[in-house]
Amino acid sequence: MNAGGHIRVTATGQIHTGPGRLLGFYVSETSSGTVVLRDGNSGGTQITGTVTPAVGWHELPANFAHGLHATIGGSSLDVTFLVAG
Repeated sequence: MNAGGHIRVTATGQIHTGPGRLLGFYVSETSSGTVVLRDGNSGGTQITGTVTPAVGWHELPANFAHGLHATIGGSSLDVTFLVAG
């Protein structure tokens, strides 16, 4: 898969429900922002540790079975996730 739907977030929340595949994410703005991705909801299994991404495209192909949740921390982060499924 090389195309997916896009979901833009600036705060903690559910990105996708049900099974799918994360293709990557684009950070358009950040000021020491961080993100932790989980399979399922806020209590789900971590897909990543705490990531402090720079502005730009970040390829991160990862399957998830129960949904995709992002915990946004730090000062600020404006990020768009590309998800297939």
